Amino acid sequence: MEVLVIFVVMLTLMMIRVPVAFSMSIAAMVALLIGDTPLVLVPQRMLSSLDSFPMLAVPMFIFVGEAMNTGGITQRIFKFAREWVKHLTGSLGHVNVISNIIVAGMSGAAVADASAIGVVEIKAMEENGFDRDWSAALTAASSTIGPIIPPSIPLVIYAIITETSIGRLFLGGVVPGIMMGVSLMILVYFMAKKRGYKTEPPATWGERMTATWRALPSLMTPIIMIVGIVAGVVTPTEAAGIAAVYALFLGFVVHKEMTLKMLYGMLLKTVHTTAVIMLIICSASAITWVVMSSGMPQTLAGLLLGFTKSKALLLLLINIVLLILGCFLESNSIIMIMVPVLLPLVHALHIDMVHFGVFFVLNVMIGLITPPVGMCLYVVSNVGNVPFDKVSKQIIPFLIPLVVVLALITAIPELVTWLPNLLMGAA
Repeated sequence: MEVLVIFVVMLTLMMIRVPVAFSMSIAAMVALLIGDTPLVLVPQRMLSSLDSFPMLAVPMFIFVGEAMNTGGITQRIFKFAREWVKHLTGSLGHVNVISNIIVAGMSGAAVADASAIGVVEIKAMEENGFDRDWSAALTAASSTIGPIIPPSIPLVIYAIITETSIGRLFLGGVVPGIMMGVSLMILVYFMAKKRGYKTEPPATWGERMTATWRALPSLMTPIIMIVGIVAGVVTPTEAAGIAAVYALFLGFVVHKEMTLKMLYGMLLKTVHTTAVIMLIICSASAITWVVMSSGMPQTLAGLLLGFTKSKALLLLLINIVLLILGCFLESNSIIMIMVPVLLPLVHALHIDMVHFGVFFVLNVMIGLITPPVGMCLYVVSNVGNVPFDKVSKQIIPFLIPLVVVLALITAIPELVTWLPNLLMGAA
């Protein structure tokens, strides 16, 4: 009963444009009142959800994302990618995807990537003859790579909930992230050819080397973090702190494009974004506690296992549910609510936790570019000054390669587990 009340109240409030975090916390309180449970449990559960050392990595990665755009990092990465692939059919479309793959190794957040990269890419693509709405849709689609390739804020949240190794999850996202990038580039090639988008003259080797040299300090950021985590030298939280300090070093010392005034603005934006994410996590944790207390996860697991014991079919059903939820709910709230619900089923089927984590996060990332609540669509619509309905229409073809990658990692877990098992040993 409480679970039904939660979802009815939450969806009703969201439909009348109440913010997601408030919708969830109000829904949790209503459910507790119906169940005659003391409301004091709500703030207790909300605050206890943040009492985690790995959670400190979240504001650090957000800060790195802000530093990229402010300190000249984004522009250098864009220039680097452009010089190497601008001669290919679709030129700046490929640059868009590659830039997002590289930036993904720094920020860990799709919305941050869409915002940071979108400002530069959409303008450049339009100046080179690409349709503005198509460019915005591609930027939104390629930004979903961010939380799959390490580091990743959603994977950190998943790791905290499930007590799974963050290092293994980060490595597990590398191959699927590259697959997403390659599949989008293949689609860009054929769509650009069909639309007649022009191709730029190839860069000289001198231009490529110059762009590479200028971008090299920025390109070292993800390498420093991942090597440190895999080697066991630093924890993911410490790696995030190192990345934040390194981003400041690049902005102030190497590129010399950052000022104290800019730093103040970056800190304000980081605090604002962190507060929003943490409020969502807090609110979702209250709902999670109510759902867990009701015994619904165990009941659901029993029902599904009674329906079928086929791992493939059950993963397909989970895919469908998550993709539908992604159309209406924010990604972090889906992770906080649904992961505990599905854990009994995951354990019963003996699904690898790293595989399930990457599989789950990829699902909710696709949700970020599906209307009507696709956050990345709203971001690129805003930064690119493109009507939301036009971006929503153009995004449809870009969903196809992402869903294909999702289907492949669902059917072939080794695509996720191979790299962490190779570098860190079998779990």
